Amino acid sequence: MKIIDLRVMRGPNYWSVKHPKIIVIKLALEELDQKLTASVPPLLSRLKKMFPGMQRHRSAEGVEGGFFKIVAEGTTFGHVVQHIALELQTMAGMDSGYGRCYPAHEAGHMYVVFSYQEERAGEYAAYAAVRITKALIRGEKYKLNDDINRLHQIREDEYFGPSTYAIVSEAVSRGIPYIRLNRHSLIQLGYGVHQKRIQATMTCKTACFSVEIAGDKDATKDMLDEAGIPVPRGTTVTSLEELKRAINWLGYPLVLKPQDGNHGKGASINITNLKDAQKGFAAARKYSSGVIVEQFIAGFDFRLLVINGKFVAAAKRTPAMIIGDGSATIKQLIDRENKDPRRGIGHEKVLTKIKLDRDTKNILKNRNLTTRSVLAAGQVLYLKSTANISTGGTATDVTDLVDPYNILMAERIAGLIGLDICGIDVMTTDIAIPLHEARGAVLEVNAAPGFRMHISPTEGLPRNVAEPVVDMLFPHGKPARVPIIAVTGTNGKTTTTRLIAHMVKSKGFQVGYTTTEGIYIQDKLLVKGDTTGAYSAEFVLKDPTINFAVLECARGGLLRSGLGFQQCDIGIVTNVSSDHLGLGDIHTLEELARLKAVIPKSVSKDGYAVLNADDELVYAMAAEVDCKVAFFSMDENNPRILKHIAKGGLAAVFENGYISIFKNSYKIRIDRVADVPLTFGGKARFNIENILAATLAGYIAHFEIEDIKTALRTFIPSPSKTPGRMNLFKFPHFEVLVDYAHNVGGLRAIGAYMSQLEASRKIGVVAGVGDRRTEDFYEIGRVAGEIFDEVIVRLDADLRGKTPEEITGPMLLGVEEVAPDKPVRVIPEEMRAIAYALEHAKPGAFVAIFTEDVYESVKMVESFKVIQDRKMLVD
Repeated sequence: MKIIDLRVMRGPNYWSVKHPKIIVIKLALEELDQKLTASVPPLLSRLKKMFPGMQRHRSAEGVEGGFFKIVAEGTTFGHVVQHIALELQTMAGMDSGYGRCYPAHEAGHMYVVFSYQEERAGEYAAYAAVRITKALIRGEKYKLNDDINRLHQIREDEYFGPSTYAIVSEAVSRGIPYIRLNRHSLIQLGYGVHQKRIQATMTCKTACFSVEIAGDKDATKDMLDEAGIPVPRGTTVTSLEELKRAINWLGYPLVLKPQDGNHGKGASINITNLKDAQKGFAAARKYSSGVIVEQFIAGFDFRLLVINGKFVAAAKRTPAMIIGDGSATIKQLIDRENKDPRRGIGHEKVLTKIKLDRDTKNILKNRNLTTRSVLAAGQVLYLKSTANISTGGTATDVTDLVDPYNILMAERIAGLIGLDICGIDVMTTDIAIPLHEARGAVLEVNAAPGFRMHISPTEGLPRNVAEPVVDMLFPHGKPARVPIIAVTGTNGKTTTTRLIAHMVKSKGFQVGYTTTEGIYIQDKLLVKGDTTGAYSAEFVLKDPTINFAVLECARGGLLRSGLGFQQCDIGIVTNVSSDHLGLGDIHTLEELARLKAVIPKSVSKDGYAVLNADDELVYAMAAEVDCKVAFFSMDENNPRILKHIAKGGLAAVFENGYISIFKNSYKIRIDRVADVPLTFGGKARFNIENILAATLAGYIAHFEIEDIKTALRTFIPSPSKTPGRMNLFKFPHFEVLVDYAHNVGGLRAIGAYMSQLEASRKIGVVAGVGDRRTEDFYEIGRVAGEIFDEVIVRLDADLRGKTPEEITGPMLLGVEEVAPDKPVRVIPEEMRAIAYALEHAKPGAFVAIFTEDVYESVKMVESFKVIQDRKMLVD
């Protein structure tokens, strides 16, 4: 058994719309094909021994232990891989819980799908699960801890910290989308012009100079002192000589910490002699050239949190500690404390496991203790010099106990430093007493303070401190999203996308859109290529200048990684016909329709799915969506349309030569089809379908009827506006069409248009794309033979694993079947094939060029036309 394909889905996808973050692996079962788990009797006991936590896996049984029951009765080994992958992540603090198995089309293969929290962890879990399954089958020893430790490491390296997670979760709960901008904690909340950014608890509103001030502890202390806020006396030293002079001035006990440090790194507290002071100086110098020497203030460590100028929470922090029982050693007491289920690695759980690091060893040494020492019953030993949660400390919520004087002081400090999110460290005996009365002091002001102690205190009430952050970034009534219209289908999606983008721009929006030609921001081509996947969608949604997005979504991107957004406002499906079947494990039209249906299924509840009522597979999607539905049809008497509007539904139809909208029993005529340039005088019927879909989108977006009409009339098809889509060139004696049509449906649509033309001879330059099936090549040949008087067969530059003969052979057979005597010529190179067609075109001929390289083909045709026009002038 081995993995032969692995895909990471990051958005709604073919496998699941409701669980966008999933790993999809394709397994070759090899020797395990046709075998079930019951054929390996020891497997169940081995599974239970290695993964006792799997008792919680309900599986299809719906009860605890359900999966183990299924294993005993007999299930596929892919099912075992799925559950091990999920349990591995759970054991590493990344519980996800969704999984499925599906048979593949090929015998001996299956798909295993499971959710993830961090994609690198999901990928690792997939391969580890296969290794473990094989080891369990063979009864081999396996070092499970190596995998768990590696997954822990991935989680700590790449998963959101607790502060980032809290803010993102709060945003998502309000329907605010997010995009992770790097592997760390840089997050975009919202889309386009409405976006805001955070990194941990720093936001786009956090002033750089305020962070600088907070990082300069001397400057901060001076500012607070001048504002009448109690601070410990102290100074900054850079040498041991200066340290001695500071000690003589301040006396003991002392605190030493880096001038530019944070999170307690390099800090030493309660220093009572010169030797310890010198050690503390050396520890602080690792983080900063300047070392702050301050009076040690007795009392408890408190953190006050101010957000957007308002006090929101307070916590009492206690360093990692143990309490003796008169028999256990210090090491045993630490191990016992680390068994607390609330403690995990890093930020995995509410508390962090206590490590025997250098700080702890120094504390033990100073107290003449070792890890083998036994503490007396009830004796408390603090194991860290700082009270940070990240080093094993605990936190108690004291928000409701803070004296009003101290609240005002905290808010003043945040204002003085200028921080939107401000953590203030206070040392005092009682936070319920004004700081100056309790002889306490402000020790430090922190930019980007951690939220963990407030959202998950060890004791006391958890505080949703992420709420005021999101309130600050997105005040009530302020939008976070931009309207998104997503377009998919086999044919017509690029033209529909461009037409809608033109309509949106005409309304004054700054639109970003994606097509098979590239990514456009405000009509400027920024990225050239087929940009219809998730990356391209995110490119648009990350752009800070756009306030409307129109996104073409093709099958390839959907299969690779899913959609680049979680929800859209309008989802359009133009049609579903045979194309790319057999590629990416999509073998049937029904499977292709299921893939395209991801778009309407991703429409928000208040949005609209715009579906083609003339297409059986597209019409059926209406039954699967959770949003409103609008249909379009080329037949106003289509029973589906009549039934829909009878129920008060919305539709667009082609009737009596008009583009019209049906709303309830009312008919709203938009424009005459013949007056819309994209229809080429009404001859390009396939473009009428695209116009109907675009018109519905504009109407749903609340565009005025007159504005929709103006947009339709001003959208002039041309190589610059619609490259590779019905690009017509009138030569002196013949006409040329350049089009990107590359499947039977597209070819037939062009054929229907050409049947209305008066041409003495119709010549087609056609090709079969290498990733198609043999029957697809044959069918393209048949259709070309039906449409054209002469056929020129060319090849794409990339044959995608096929030989030339494997492509041209079936095409030639297809032409021969419908027209045995029809002239057919094979010219492999695209530009040579185009040149031949142009050079040999007779007066009155119509040449249809179906191109792979739109820009080069158009360029060649335009150059040839210039030459022909010059000849006409000379003649």
